[in-house]
Amino acid sequence: MKDTITLKMSLPKISDIELVAIEGLDHLAHHLGIVEDKIGEAKVLVTEAIINALEHSGEESPAVKVEFTMTKRELIILVRDYGKGFDPSSVEDPNIQDKLGSKDKRGWGLKLMKTMSDDFAIESGKHGTRITIKKLLG
Repeated sequence: MKDTITLKMSLPKISDIELVAIEGLDHLAHHLGIVEDKIGEAKVLVTEAIINALEHSGEESPAVKVEFTMTKRELIILVRDYGKGFDPSSVEDPNIQDKLGSKDKRGWGLKLMKTMSDDFAIESGKHGTRITIKKLLG
């Protein structure tokens, strides 16, 4: 069995496409013998990163590139869009009290990714955004 496995895909902007990436992640984890509870948080990270990329990149950017590199010990998730980019420092962490009293419960994606990952980086500019997430598995 190979020590490191990489899966790359280009996801079009269609409803629920993140489920394709989750299925691919499941197959990699199963192949390497990683138990479900270790990969569960990684599935949340992947889902949030892909949905954010598809939602915020803009209509002119119809696809998102996703890459998983996995070993028995760690998973590196790369999600890249080619949209308009944004200033990550301008995104405020959501306030739980404000969200509880509001109809808008959204806006947790970046905070979730930062909190649930073992390493998290965003590079963004006028040619798109790249998110790199590391999740320790063992």
